[in-house]
Amino acid sequence: MAFTWDPVYTVNLVLCIVIFVLGYWGYWKKKDTMPLYIGIAFGLFGISHLVTLFDMASSLTNVLIVIRVLAYLIVIFALYMFMRMKAK
Repeated sequence: MAFTWDPVYTVNLVLCIVIFVLGYWGYWKKKDTMPLYIGIAFGLFGISHLVTLFDMASSLTNVLIVIRVLAYLIVIFALYMFMRMKAK
């Protein structure tokens, strides 16, 4: 397990961490689950970037697919809930 410096994945990881923290903070301040869902999704994306940076992506391909699909499904669910909430 060696760390492989890649500026694209590193920047993505940092931004995922920032979005994760802001999502949790938004939930904590407003008690609205929307920022929490988005933060969790980007936290999952961040995990996938971290796995790639530690050069484990080739051995965990199926796990990364599941993590990324789960993250996208969380975003889809959050947007669905948002649209449903706005319709009322």
